[in-house]
Amino acid sequence: MKNYDAIIIGGGACGLMCSVQAGLLGKKTLLIERNDKPGAKILISGGGRCNFTNIYTSTDNFVSENPKFLNAVFSQWSVEDTINFFEQFGQIKGQEKTLGQLFPTTNKAKDIVAVFTKLMYDTGQDIWLNALVNEVKQTEYGFELMVEKEGKPSKISTKKVVIATGGLPVAKLGASDFALKLARKFNLNLVETAPALVPLTITGKDADWYASLAGNSVYSRVYNDKISFEENILFTHWGLSGPAILQISSYWRPGQQFTIDLLPKFKIDQLIKEERNAGGRRTVGQLLNDHFTKKMVDALGAYLPIHLKIASLSKADAKLLADSIHQFKVKPAGDKGYDKAEVMRGGLSTDELNPKTLECKKIKGLYFGGEAVDITGWLGGYNFQWAWAAGYAIAQDI
Repeated sequence: MKNYDAIIIGGGACGLMCSVQAGLLGKKTLLIERNDKPGAKILISGGGRCNFTNIYTSTDNFVSENPKFLNAVFSQWSVEDTINFFEQFGQIKGQEKTLGQLFPTTNKAKDIVAVFTKLMYDTGQDIWLNALVNEVKQTEYGFELMVEKEGKPSKISTKKVVIATGGLPVAKLGASDFALKLARKFNLNLVETAPALVPLTITGKDADWYASLAGNSVYSRVYNDKISFEENILFTHWGLSGPAILQISSYWRPGQQFTIDLLPKFKIDQLIKEERNAGGRRTVGQLLNDHFTKKMVDALGAYLPIHLKIASLSKADAKLLADSIHQFKVKPAGDKGYDKAEVMRGGLSTDELNPKTLECKKIKGLYFGGEAVDITGWLGGYNFQWAWAAGYAIAQDI
């Protein structure tokens, strides 16, 4: 066996970055990936276009018991470093779509993965595909890994191991609880895990109402007492999805409700006043038709007097209209689970890691990075920025 400076388990964003950055420093790593190609989650991200970072990244864009933990990592690897890295090694330029999201101008996620596979080759890093790590044991000299490759078991020894195996979403891409089980084996503290950036389900008496609106997308402000997001929501046959819903899902817990302002750029009270000044001959439904689809207006008719003329609206009716549009209450039954989630919330507690190197404080030579750690970014490239930065920071210590 070759003498590796480190063995990296997981060929996703964090693992790939760690391997190439170690290679650029003259180190030799072995990357072990259970899929038949690296970067499976990168390849499907952003609809196959890969939103590889966000220009507005800060610790405020992450859910964690200690988001300030990120300061030490982001001080080593910034958004500008990410942009420069892909320009330098892949001639990939970023184009901003919305809210700071950067995509390759080619709109091809495979171009992002190609940067890493080429660099791994150029720097002499090894990669085992279709390989599964079954066990990691701590030894007197470091670690011993039991690996199954093409049906054959192998035993490898190394001084340093990097756990970059991701979280529980998405099973068909090889997701597993490997990192969580390993953390428990070594008696490391975990923060409770759950699907995040995930669609939410509605059941019970309101289910048919939501289902009747399936396919309708509405620009909204979705908020609770912790956070607010202003993007599209999407009604579905089983509840709610769309960017704003995925965002709020990271701050939602079962049994809680949140509020949707279905018309955040206007005030219903002002619109009613303008209509009345013009004579008030139009109906509530006609007013709402200026801002929503017919299907949406018809559905709102279950709650609102849409056939009533504006001139005839009572104060109580006007308040009902304003409350229904600007303070639409939602109490989801649950979420669509890990297979529909973008990421996992929770994971290894940041208290277990050195914030600069991401090495375990209790176990020398064992590193964790990426989704397995209790660092969950918002939708829009933040999780990739954390993964790149984590991979870089670990490589510096290797």
